[in-house]
Amino acid sequence: MIRPLFFSFILALAGGCSKSTQSTSTTPPPPPTAPFFAKGADISWLTEMEASGIKFYEPGGSEKECLSLLKNLGMNAVRLRVWVNPTPAWNNTADVVNKAIRAKNLGLKIMIDFHYSDSWADPGQQTKPVAWAAQDVATLQISIYNHTADVLNTLKSNGISPEWVQVGNETNDGMLWPEGKASVNMANYAKFFKAGYNAVKAVSPASKVMVHLSNGYDNALYQWNLNGLKNNGANWDIIGMSLYPTAGNWTVLNNQCLANMNDMVTRFGSEIMISEVGMSWTDAAACNLFISDMISKTKSMANNKGLGVFYWEPEAYNNWKGYSLGAFDNSGKPTIALNAFQ
Repeated sequence: MIRPLFFSFILALAGGCSKSTQSTSTTPPPPPTAPFFAKGADISWLTEMEASGIKFYEPGGSEKECLSLLKNLGMNAVRLRVWVNPTPAWNNTADVVNKAIRAKNLGLKIMIDFHYSDSWADPGQQTKPVAWAAQDVATLQISIYNHTADVLNTLKSNGISPEWVQVGNETNDGMLWPEGKASVNMANYAKFFKAGYNAVKAVSPASKVMVHLSNGYDNALYQWNLNGLKNNGANWDIIGMSLYPTAGNWTVLNNQCLANMNDMVTRFGSEIMISEVGMSWTDAAACNLFISDMISKTKSMANNKGLGVFYWEPEAYNNWKGYSLGAFDNSGKPTIALNAFQ
């Protein structure tokens, strides 16, 4: 009796090993995970719009909370601007945290956009916060660092780690004028950028830091600005671009923007983000084609250097704040422009 049982055991063991070997050899490896590609929107006006009683609606007409609506339309990220001491308080730290918590609860990734101003900072204005107005260059660097760190620490205490952080907004000619005006003093511009960069990495080292310029088609601008930063010791992870074409010129500007993106990768090795796009809401069909093409071009970049595309601000409608480049119609429903994100 012992011998048959023994041989039965050996045969069973051999059979099990054979099956195991066969199963292992024929199981295909798991497919590679596709890199995350951001399809997002700057929604910084949202809380102010809601406080004004403005509602948002699905294409079929049902009322819908705006962030949930945008997520259902294919968006997976939001961008939030930060002002230092704004009056009224929209886009201050508390307002930013409020919107960031809502976005996080929906599983959306977050970009934080520091303006280093009490109001808009863009190519035509880079006004210092009132509280910083009399500060010298050394003190301004400390103020930039502390403000950046304070906002990010407040976000961290609420369980939020931004995926991306812009140090400055459309800093074509630097930031915190006149001291940091790049065409006058590139070294100061670099000092200010480095102060913000160092604060981000100290508080949230996993966050990628972005330098953001407008006119993504303007290669000469990007070479001048970024070489100036680099030659003065500044570092960044991502180059952010804005692009606001018309229905008549978007194909030309998209091609020029792609050429600029590829050139920036060649020159600096940086990843690229299209941080802002927009077009008149009345040109929704053209805008859909524009965004679809921009997403395709950004995704096509070698080595996954193209990180994503953000709309600015799609939820603005019915001439909110005089802005007409949103992607909702006057009844508060998204136009077909946003179908490009699906």
